[in-house]
Amino acid sequence: MKSHSMVMLRRNFKHITRNPTSVFNAVLMPVVVMLMFVYMLGDAFSVGVDYVDYATPGMLLLAVCYGLGSVATSVNSDMTKGIINRFKVMDVSRGAVLTGHVIASLLTNLVAIAAIIGVAFLLGFSPSASLLDWLGVVGVVALLGFAAGWLTVALGMAAKSPETAGLSSVPLVMLPFFSSAIVPAEKMGPGLREFAEYQPFTPIIETLRGLLNGTPSSGYAIAAIAWCVGIALVGYLWASATFNKRA
Repeated sequence: MKSHSMVMLRRNFKHITRNPTSVFNAVLMPVVVMLMFVYMLGDAFSVGVDYVDYATPGMLLLAVCYGLGSVATSVNSDMTKGIINRFKVMDVSRGAVLTGHVIASLLTNLVAIAAIIGVAFLLGFSPSASLLDWLGVVGVVALLGFAAGWLTVALGMAAKSPETAGLSSVPLVMLPFFSSAIVPAEKMGPGLREFAEYQPFTPIIETLRGLLNGTPSSGYAIAAIAWCVGIALVGYLWASATFNKRA
């Protein structure tokens, strides 16, 4: 099982590096978005602190979400083009096929996160986080990437074609813009404010923001972990059921 997972991981990672569009979406697009909001529009937002300090946690979450479309497309392509059936003939572990996509997605996320943090420091980011807080940030981001990866794999397998699979991840990409990533939820209008407060990405962003500010909130952290675990569980069960049905 472990050797099969490593083979699938190498395969998926090679596919990612050979596809310039997926690399752009996963790594460069989050950086472009950060430059647009922080460098170009940052002075337009009044959030009580330097805008780069406020926006960076949300940009970390965006970095996780922007590469999901290529993951869904890759998974669906394996299903619709018969690659999975070839793996079955080769007696490759079914779990390794799915896990390889998730781990490749997670590693890509970590590269994107490193790029975002590097750009944030160039723009004047000045966190107050301790070493333990930074470890917490890495843990939350990794857990989010793991959860989003499984949900995206499930969406990709459930789609009818690679094109619709890529579109299935669009809500995950758009959802952070309706959270506290760009501006505080309390500054939004009625209806949108309540949606931003209770959707899953807001407690994750606020957890990251608290950790980077050196003032972590246990309430937000518990909610963030609960959302990530719930999303991962739903994605894993959905992906496994769809795999068993279609493969």
